[in-house]
Amino acid sequence: METSALEDLKEPDITREEILRIEEADFHPGHVCIVTGAGTGIGRATALAAAANNLTVVGLDINAAEGERTARLAGEMGGRMHFLLTDLTDDTQVKESVERAARQGSIKYLINIAGIQHIDPVETFPMEKYDLMQRLMLRAPFLLSQLVIPRMRRSTDGCGVIAHMASVHAHICTAKKPVYNITKFGLRALAQSISAEGEGRIRSFTVSTGFVRTPLALNQIPAQAAQRGITQEAVVRDVMMGKSRVKTMMAPVEVANLFVFGMSSHGKYLVGGDLLFDGGMVLTY
Repeated sequence: METSALEDLKEPDITREEILRIEEADFHPGHVCIVTGAGTGIGRATALAAAANNLTVVGLDINAAEGERTARLAGEMGGRMHFLLTDLTDDTQVKESVERAARQGSIKYLINIAGIQHIDPVETFPMEKYDLMQRLMLRAPFLLSQLVIPRMRRSTDGCGVIAHMASVHAHICTAKKPVYNITKFGLRALAQSISAEGEGRIRSFTVSTGFVRTPLALNQIPAQAAQRGITQEAVVRDVMMGKSRVKTMMAPVEVANLFVFGMSSHGKYLVGGDLLFDGGMVLTY
């Protein structure tokens, strides 16, 4: 990969035309969709896609400036998003945000996307980073699910959908990402657990992708290069895209469209399942 190509790897802008829009009776402003990590990357794209599909979006993020920007972008696309500054590792803030979201309408959708990455082997992985990642990427989705499920059950039809951003790392484990691997496998188990208890009315699913052009992925490149003793270009070519049969990273909006599909009635049989869109990383050899 040429250096210029590496420089082109940045988070792309999102246009309304790129968003999958589905004519859906349940996609209306009276129904609320909570999206975590709404400030950047897949979270931003998913918030915009949900808003473009006529839902009232409540976006949660710890980054106020970027969260507010997402809300403005949603408005410019003709949608509705309310941004709530929320530290997902703080139970009190999480509970308050769900209460505030419920004032906007009936909470029918929850999409857990917020996440971080840290690269270190098990033997030297900082336990404080372990605790942070577990709390943000597994405990917070569990707590949010716990808080919204009773509201979904009390809604007019007693239905709801809870989705989670997983990864190829919910299927395979790569070196030096132990806690990321653990949390992503855990999200698949959470989706299946919710679905097992959902009586067919509250369903949950995960989306698993390879590398996506987000700050989370792009910011890993220098650290991976340093740890592996290779160039940044080699990280992208040989490590990130090496096992993929499709040699380009996904755009965040392509992932957001999977969430839209899964939340819609087209996904009614997606109960505890996983949408694996990984360019062949996991299942081809």
